[in-house]
Amino acid sequence: MTRTLHGFGLGLRPQHYDALLSADTNAVDWLEIVSENYLVDGGRPLSMLDRIGERWPLAMHGVSLDIGGSDPLDRDYLRALGKLAKRVRPALVSDHLCWTRHAGVQLHDLLPLPCNEDTLLHVATRVRQVQDALGRQLVLENVSSYLRFTSNTLEEAEFLSALVADTGCGLLLDINNVYVNAHNHGIDAIRYLDVLPRHAVRQIHLAGHSEDALGSGLLIDTHDAPVCDAVWALYAHAMQRFGGVPTMIERDDHIPPLAELLGELEIARGIAANTRLEHAA
Repeated sequence: MTRTLHGFGLGLRPQHYDALLSADTNAVDWLEIVSENYLVDGGRPLSMLDRIGERWPLAMHGVSLDIGGSDPLDRDYLRALGKLAKRVRPALVSDHLCWTRHAGVQLHDLLPLPCNEDTLLHVATRVRQVQDALGRQLVLENVSSYLRFTSNTLEEAEFLSALVADTGCGLLLDINNVYVNAHNHGIDAIRYLDVLPRHAVRQIHLAGHSEDALGSGLLIDTHDAPVCDAVWALYAHAMQRFGGVPTMIERDDHIPPLAELLGELEIARGIAANTRLEHAA
């Protein structure tokens, strides 16, 4: 039986396999895996995943679906993803609103899309194809970006809202990416959150970022640092707007000991609890 997500989770990283399995299970409510790390037929990763999946609900998060790309959808990848989903029984399957491949070459980056009606039609068609192939809702994450397209006719939050209405997909809201893009492009982060449909936000990511070392003034979505105060403040607004959405800390580089990430989870729990108290007052 597929389990549901609730509360506060972490991104599963190999560095934490042993610590998680020996830790108090109440410290983490659920875990998110990077799907591509487990698209294999055997070995230690799958063995550890089976053990971990016995103790925690899981979410699958991919990085190479290429939902906005111009290449045909990779049917072999979708079959492998579906096979993993049958094994993992995830609460949800997500990827990014971006493109990652061109002319058969995987670019290993999450590249932004222009937000206009043509792109919306293209992405919506592909979302429906993926949902049909997987037999389940696809959840898409907003990505960070460092440029804006002259062909934009929609704000990103409006684009996401229209995509949800057209396809029934869900949203994975990365609060750090909203903050980074608000800084880089001069958009209003609070308005961005307020435009998104409440019912569609299935999961929240919290992460850190860095300043561009070249001195451009851009913030770079590095996911290699603790969550900053400004992102915590934006998360508090998200809790007011969307309620108790399952929330996780995402760290992809400079990965610290498990205890440090659990400390950040406690901050998220505290913010969510304070929001509930304010609503009850």
